[in-house]
Amino acid sequence: MSRRVLITGAGSGLGRELALAYARRGDCVAVVDIRLERANETCALLAAGERPHLALAADVGSDASMLALRESIEQHWDGLEILVNNAGVASGGAVWQTETLEWERVNNVNLMGVVRGCNLFVPLLLRRSGGLVINTASFAGLAGAPELGAYGVSKAAVVALSEGLRAELHPHGARVSVLCPSFFQTRLTESCAPGQERIRDLADRMMSKGPLSAEQVAAFTIKFSEKGRFLLLPHRDTRYLWWLKRHWPGAYFSAILRFASRVLGDEKPGA
Repeated sequence: MSRRVLITGAGSGLGRELALAYARRGDCVAVVDIRLERANETCALLAAGERPHLALAADVGSDASMLALRESIEQHWDGLEILVNNAGVASGGAVWQTETLEWERVNNVNLMGVVRGCNLFVPLLLRRSGGLVINTASFAGLAGAPELGAYGVSKAAVVALSEGLRAELHPHGARVSVLCPSFFQTRLTESCAPGQERIRDLADRMMSKGPLSAEQVAAFTIKFSEKGRFLLLPHRDTRYLWWLKRHWPGAYFSAILRFASRVLGDEKPGA
């Protein structure tokens, strides 16, 4: 039976690959992006299903825009089986050098965008039992690594939100997964703020060397979220690092410092 899947940030990158993968399974996808032309591009690539796919524009950082999205969805669907809160923006820099406006910009999208998605669409999901919420965080939300600034904090908050939401939805028969990928090729750094060119270039270089594609991350996400796994770590090295952080925090801290030294070279964080 065709499921109804809403994906934010689906105009490119991981969101597009998730939409393609769900459509190949016969699901009906609402492709949501801040840019309608990108949503239309994704929608045009989707395999046809029992019901037509939807291409919709919405800004997850805006209450009014997300409320309008909810109204649009309800004009087409009377419920929802899968909600994927995927939209986000990139940022970087040392904690003490990141201006408060940048903290607000990043958290308004990366954290509050997930909050808005849950507030408005979890009630639709709960109209039937067995629903699924997938929140896209990042290994940056678990890593505690330097130069992640507001981005790392926003993604850590998404992990914490997802833990609480998981417990809240369990009695309703709905499941939650939180995705924490490491570096893979995407257009995320296009959303870096002006003045963050150094961090953007570092991130682009790391993403170009990533062992997984967006398509592979999407396939991992769908496979293991449907198996009921909560914490999704598609990169093998991060699964080891997460184990190391929990069991040997001192060794993990040393590993993070070595990684930062390789990436930053002779520069100190904040230089």
